[in-house]
Amino acid sequence: MDRQSIKDKIIPLVLTVLVVFADQLSKTLIIKTIPPFTIGWSFFGDLIRIIHVSNEGIAFSMGDNLPVSMRSVLFSVAPLIVVGLVFVVYFRNNEFSWLQRWCICGVLGGGLGNLYDRIFRAEGVIDFIDVKFFGIFGLNRWPTFNLADSAVVICGIILAVSFIRQESRNHTR
Repeated sequence: MDRQSIKDKIIPLVLTVLVVFADQLSKTLIIKTIPPFTIGWSFFGDLIRIIHVSNEGIAFSMGDNLPVSMRSVLFSVAPLIVVGLVFVVYFRNNEFSWLQRWCICGVLGGGLGNLYDRIFRAEGVIDFIDVKFFGIFGLNRWPTFNLADSAVVICGIILAVSFIRQESRNHTR
């Protein structure tokens, strides 16, 4: 592997570090300034609220009623293995575009931010962004989320679109 190739793979990891840092900093601020299960601030009426909740499950609190031992395996060990596999694929693959590498690193940062909570916070993952959803899909409010979740979703969508566009271009050639 040449020096430029290594550099192209290492530099996007800055985004991973930034996402983990911003995620953990924001969660620490929430913990220190807002009592659990209360609203700290509201913006635009109650369109966006900053609240302090914890989630022992995964997305949308799924699995939070599972036994603790099962949750620790499913929600900590399994994601740790997935993160490890993503790192291996990331470094072995030389076909990812510049955009895809940055998006993968954003997803990794979000995954590591929440994984840190699952391993080191007894209360689970700290969520704090609460958005009004106007009854769409029967939800008055979207399930509460955090910066790590945002990084995973945003970077994941951009990554998926980039793969679809890349595949579309390959078929038109």
